[in-house]
Amino acid sequence: MRILFGSAHPYMPQMYGGAQTSTHELVKRLRARGHTVGVLAGLTGEGWLGLRSRAQLKLHRRGYVRDTGLGYPVFRAWFAQEVVRRVVADFKADVAIFQSRLPVQLAQSINRDATRTFVYLRNVEDEDLGGSPSDLTKTGYIANSNFTARRFAETEGIHANVIYPMIEAEKYRVTSSRSNVTFINPHPNKGVDIALQVAEVCPEIPFVFVRGWGLTPEQEAHLQTSLARLPNVTLRPSTNDMRTIYKDARIVLAPSQWEEAFGRIAAEPQISGIPVIASRIGGLPEAVGPGGLLLSRNAPVEEWAEAVRMLWNDEQIYAAAAQAALDHAARPEMRPERQIDILLDILSRPIPLDGAHRCQEGGTSPAASPGMI
Repeated sequence: MRILFGSAHPYMPQMYGGAQTSTHELVKRLRARGHTVGVLAGLTGEGWLGLRSRAQLKLHRRGYVRDTGLGYPVFRAWFAQEVVRRVVADFKADVAIFQSRLPVQLAQSINRDATRTFVYLRNVEDEDLGGSPSDLTKTGYIANSNFTARRFAETEGIHANVIYPMIEAEKYRVTSSRSNVTFINPHPNKGVDIALQVAEVCPEIPFVFVRGWGLTPEQEAHLQTSLARLPNVTLRPSTNDMRTIYKDARIVLAPSQWEEAFGRIAAEPQISGIPVIASRIGGLPEAVGPGGLLLSRNAPVEEWAEAVRMLWNDEQIYAAAAQAALDHAARPEMRPERQIDILLDILSRPIPLDGAHRCQEGGTSPAASPGMI
């Protein structure tokens, strides 16, 4: 098949995130199976790629640029939704899978009679969709967690098959020195204030904060002011090689304040037996499973600190949590080859033409088992 993934978000190397990483790993696995795969993405003017793309857009005047630096074609445009129909035609896509930013609008823009169309639901924020899935016909759905599938079954009445984000274990597996508590992405949505307070309450424990999303000047100033009085916290830059982060982590702290659709940041460290302490919100409980601890996102800082200290100090409890994390990471639903098998089966099925993909009235999404059909 000729398969095109599409999003209005920028893509590697301009943007690294869970959706981009999962897509990259999906593309490589699909290509290894003999399929021709490309990616449509948004574009920013930043960096060498932005400068080069700006010049190419002026030169060619076709609305998008194409590069192959990742080993496969990536089509980039300032506004992906404005060129998606042309890119689908030029790529001769048999299948289009839209996700992350404006997937509904992207799907609405193409000829779904000519190209089998799917929306991969990777978050639950309405503003990211670019429209209501209930307005789409001739479209199949995939979700990145049972939480996401249930949410759209309840709000839109659609059925989505569940495939967890793809994680290539060897890219994350480490033998950790287990010498710090790691908190990734010091952003308000990710619970940076809770992490800062826990570090303050636990001065005897070393913490590492790892940059993620960009911060506003006010958020950056707040972070720097807070860190200045916390000698037990080290701030590290973002990285594309998470092994450099996990190699020293004993615990990953994820006090997220928003509804994570899945929580890749909980799944990655578990590959190395690193337990996670996270908020009981969104898809995080699925990602953490028995391999860590879950607290209310509104739990007082003393409860977060108590959980951290327990896993930090009690070797017996820690060993059990670490083994549970390993076992949870090894479950069949997280095996890439199995995920590819399921995805290819979904892509080859007939898509209802009249909205029959919707759950029956009063029912729930059949996607009750991750990665299962």
